[in-house]
Amino acid sequence: MKQSLSLLILTFLIGSAWAKLAPPAPEEAAKAAESAARAKWTAQVGAYQLCQVQDRIAARFGSPRPAEAAAIPACVDPGPFAYTPPSEKPIEASGAHSPPGNAHSPPSTGAPSQPAAAAPKS
Repeated sequence: MKQSLSLLILTFLIGSAWAKLAPPAPEEAAKAAESAARAKWTAQVGAYQLCQVQDRIAARFGSPRPAEAAAIPACVDPGPFAYTPPSEKPIEASGAHSPPGNAHSPPSTGAPSQPAAAAPKS
């Protein structure tokens, strides 16, 4: 019972710690995207090298395949690593604009777009 209670408290503390973390900076996000692309390319190179080794082993020890066997695709070389970061759209092209009415009287000001006529003093 005490162990499950402490585990529950620990879960809430970890959740609150994650909630307080700041979002990553654009440079960090770009670096993370590049490292993810490099990891994907490394996996492709590993798969290509494994495919080549399997082909060599099959050529050395395997018997000829029967004619009705399905064709196996050839190994595909992934080529050298080349990362091109995605181009960032300017705000105008991203479609993140406010409705046209907000351009004349922004909701944050609370003031009407045209000055109101002064009421006569009596």
